[in-house]
Amino acid sequence: MSRGLKTTIAILALLVVFGLITLPSLRQAVQRMSATQRTEEQARRDVMQVPVSTPTDVKVKAQMYWLSTASPASLEATAIELPLSADPVERSKQLLLALITNAPSTSQRTLPPDALLLAFYLQPDGTGVADFSDALSAETPSGIQSEQLAVDSIVRTLGANVNVIRQLKILIHGQETDTLAGHLDLSGLFSVSPPSAAAAPASPVPDAPVTTGAVKTTTTTPARAPLSPTKQVPQ
Repeated sequence: MSRGLKTTIAILALLVVFGLITLPSLRQAVQRMSATQRTEEQARRDVMQVPVSTPTDVKVKAQMYWLSTASPASLEATAIELPLSADPVERSKQLLLALITNAPSTSQRTLPPDALLLAFYLQPDGTGVADFSDALSAETPSGIQSEQLAVDSIVRTLGANVNVIRQLKILIHGQETDTLAGHLDLSGLFSVSPPSAAAAPASPVPDAPVTTGAVKTTTTTPARAPLSPTKQVPQ
């Protein structure tokens, strides 16, 4: 065996030994980094999901739409007591936050628990714009039914409790997106039906001047019929 080959074998052996020695510490370092990242993400979620509180909050029975226990493929109205603002923008934020965090059970969730409401705007014509984090798209189960139920729960909850919203635009991280999770069309607007007498909350928002915000993006797509997407993207 030549001297060069012996030297190469010796170097490789040393590298193997070094790797075996350092592997546990490297594994621990990766685990610490992952734990730190999870902690930071949780901290961001906690900050973003702090309950919205305003001076005009009044506790009312809000009509929330989660999955039905009897028929998981449909939604059912659940009345829960929530402090809701008289301002329609703040009221909408409170409702959507509750829709994410206050589901009666895990099986009744319509929106992912990691989803964040980043912003909510209301235009003078009654168009609401709900801007959600990427988790809404990434963690909603892919499929036309699950995606439709997620959007329906948002639209029906807002419609039952905020009577100045006429249509809704859903953004993902400030951007328009073609679909929610591969199927349900999000390129247009969803019609929001005003609350009926039976479903209206105890203290509805009066038809007062609407608080507005600068919408990050606009669309000229005409409003669709309530809760019926105009396009499905094939799997």
